[in-house]
Amino acid sequence: MSIINGDVKMEGLSKYIFSAPSWPTSLAIIVVLGFLIDGASFRFGPGIRFFGTLAFTIPALAGALLTGPLASISGRRLTWNRSALLALSCTVIGVIITLTGMVVSITLLSLSYAIAIGFMFGARLIVLAAIVDFRLTRIIVPALTQSGTGLLIGLLFFDPPFFLLALLLHLVFGTGFILLMWAIDRPLYRAFHIHILSFLNTFIAHLTDGSKTMEDFFREIGEEVYVPQVTIFFRKEKGRGVIFTVPNVHPGPMGEIGGGILPKYLQNAFPDLVMVSHGTATHDFNLVAEEEIEKIVTAIRSGKDRPEYSFGASRAYRYHSGSVSLLYQVFGTTILMVSTRSPEKTEDIDFGIGMAIMAEGHRSFPHVAFVDGHNCFTGDISSISPGSLAARDYQQAACHAINEGPGLEQYPMEAGSSQVIPPFTRVQGFGDQGIETLVIRTGGQTTAYILIDGNNVLAGVREVLRDHALTLVDEAEIMTTDSHVVNTISGKNPVGFNIPPDHIIPYIDQSIREALNDLSPARAGGDTATCERVVVFGSQRIAQMASTVNAMVLFIPPLSIGMLLLAFLLSIVIYLIIG
Repeated sequence: MSIINGDVKMEGLSKYIFSAPSWPTSLAIIVVLGFLIDGASFRFGPGIRFFGTLAFTIPALAGALLTGPLASISGRRLTWNRSALLALSCTVIGVIITLTGMVVSITLLSLSYAIAIGFMFGARLIVLAAIVDFRLTRIIVPALTQSGTGLLIGLLFFDPPFFLLALLLHLVFGTGFILLMWAIDRPLYRAFHIHILSFLNTFIAHLTDGSKTMEDFFREIGEEVYVPQVTIFFRKEKGRGVIFTVPNVHPGPMGEIGGGILPKYLQNAFPDLVMVSHGTATHDFNLVAEEEIEKIVTAIRSGKDRPEYSFGASRAYRYHSGSVSLLYQVFGTTILMVSTRSPEKTEDIDFGIGMAIMAEGHRSFPHVAFVDGHNCFTGDISSISPGSLAARDYQQAACHAINEGPGLEQYPMEAGSSQVIPPFTRVQGFGDQGIETLVIRTGGQTTAYILIDGNNVLAGVREVLRDHALTLVDEAEIMTTDSHVVNTISGKNPVGFNIPPDHIIPYIDQSIREALNDLSPARAGGDTATCERVVVFGSQRIAQMASTVNAMVLFIPPLSIGMLLLAFLLSIVIYLIIG
């Protein structure tokens, strides 16, 4: 696997996730497969007639129907679709193993079938440990349902020694798969004290039930940070106020886990319209739990009454430095900068780059709001690192704005805002906050700051949306919150990927027009607060975890093959001893 950084590594693991087919489909295949084996069994004499239905279909049906209820006894849930798919998969593998022995000699049928059901038990054990409960004592009985039924039915076809053979092979394969689980678990546990199977349990629970128990794991590996929160408060003579805030944490990692629901959470905390833009933060600064967002709320709330409000604002200006285009505007003693590299990749910017820009800005402004537009997804999700050419472009563009900002003439301003919720879902790339627009009119110029609650914008779509906005206002920028609420298992769900831009334009148009109609004299005040002891994933922790997991993925196949070969050899030895 070609890997650039930790984020890409984690992204690559999502290819192993798939949806189970409906349970009627799996059960239908099981029944048909049994009939096919029945037809073949008639050619091998009367002793094994209906072998397919009795030895494979009935055990598979028992496994599909009983595994879920038995797993629920321990308080865990296994969907019917997954239960049926597991039964079908074990049936297919069991048929292959059994027929392989029969091809060599019909006299080996008892051995090959005993190996098949022993393998079924071991395979079900490791799968159930991964998707239901990693505690083996709670899944041994559910794991036994299919192979145990097969063992009992085998007594109808084979001599009594078969029972002892099959029982011993259950022990051999069960032990082999347990040792495999132990070997898989050790690297991640030694590095982070996380049991990989327990982590998979919580991940499956999140996908199935929306459970947030994954946050317990993230908290174990997390570390406390102190990050600045820059906010511009807009107060209007008429209508709802606006809070434009720039968190320097990352709204991930996925779904509503951690900070995924950051924009909606902040909106629920204030009566004003809250526009939660994307600051400079990578996945290292993912919040470990939703409750950490409350620390950001506290920081914003503490600064709401501190600002020195000004009725003046400069016109908005755009400056280009290399690949970076920067839209900047001054409100009293606060400078707002919105950056993009579109049509080049515009992804996460390292925290250090943002802090350097803010530190540079403080020589001219007490409050420096630097926004990553996060508005051009090109397929590459690697972040911008300090020292790179892109980082230099960001810093040079910001320095120009910081140098020019104090000399810009400020005029009385009007502000208007709107929020439009399009009829698009999270799966289609739109978060709960929809489209929020802040329009500033000052010095004969009208500027629209358009914020979409989503995780990036498909390359080229930002230009289409912005071009339409410019038919209504003089200057505009399209931003996203980078909210990972639209991503369950993958970071690739940008705005414009599932919904074409011509379907989005009407709602952009509506949002701008409503904001224009909402214009009224306004004043603005900036504040810089510190979010204290916020627990995030930690510096380079994602890369470390991803490296460990990817290394495990590499050694699992040879280790598994070695374990299976040893188990098969032991099976033959046991058969020879018993025979």
